[in-house]
Amino acid sequence: FDVVFWPVAMDAKYKDVEAMPDKSITLTLFNGGIRNEENEHIAKLLRQKSVFLVAFGSCATEGCIPGLANLSSIEQIYDAVYEGVSTDNPQHIRPQYSYEMPEGPINIPVFYPTVRTLDQVVDVDYFMPGCPPESHQIAAVIDLVIAALKGEAELPLKGSVIGAGGSTCCDECSRTRNVKTIKKFVRIHEVENVDPELCLLEQGILCNGPATRSGCGALCPAVGAACIGCYGPAEGVLDYGARLMTAIASVIDSDDPDEIDEILDGIVDPAGTFYRFSLPHSLLQAAKPAWAGD
Repeated sequence: FDVVFWPVAMDAKYKDVEAMPDKSITLTLFNGGIRNEENEHIAKLLRQKSVFLVAFGSCATEGCIPGLANLSSIEQIYDAVYEGVSTDNPQHIRPQYSYEMPEGPINIPVFYPTVRTLDQVVDVDYFMPGCPPESHQIAAVIDLVIAALKGEAELPLKGSVIGAGGSTCCDECSRTRNVKTIKKFVRIHEVENVDPELCLLEQGILCNGPATRSGCGALCPAVGAACIGCYGPAEGVLDYGARLMTAIASVIDSDDPDEIDEILDGIVDPAGTFYRFSLPHSLLQAAKPAWAGD
């Protein structure tokens, strides 16, 4: 096959894609969420030109870490960017989406109030999670599409998650799991000696494995780092954050409301923990300040 459009690695212009016949691109792996007008234009253009459109990676499938900006309004985001301590902006200049120059108007893409996932903008055939997806899984998916086009294999049902497992990260993890009873949550740098064999969650280290889809091989827990959820919700999970909250609540070893509050205070960043990769595609999607501008 030929690569016809890959902006990060080859010289390709949008006008080249626009000139292609519809459905002339066999497979598009679309990387990134929809944050602005340009993102949306390219998503719709590649949907028109592609036979198969795959939401590729966490940003396209769930919104990923940029999606945490959905907790804030555009003004709050601009305040952080253009008025922050690291920015020298004495004239308080903000982006203008159109500006008249002697040579003609200059336009930049309109910044949308929220990050959206690819399937919230266009019809998507398949979803490949991961931040990033593992290279062997990418190869397997491409091989599958080629084999299907040759009549040698059958594609999964439209809307399927491909290149990942159907279980949870915990099921791939080699660490020993006992009966989890948590009296205190700690950040990993606060633990002097992390047991290399025992489940991290049982050591009080917040690990997202119980809610996270399998497929990565539990690479992070294998080297002593907690799962942070980059493969998205496990099979059948409607809302990743709600599933993780339920899993965490089930291991807290207390019936005393005050003690439970104290234990939960060990979770330093609840929003960033429970929705680090998935806020735009969750049941919440955004906080009130962002919704007000959308």
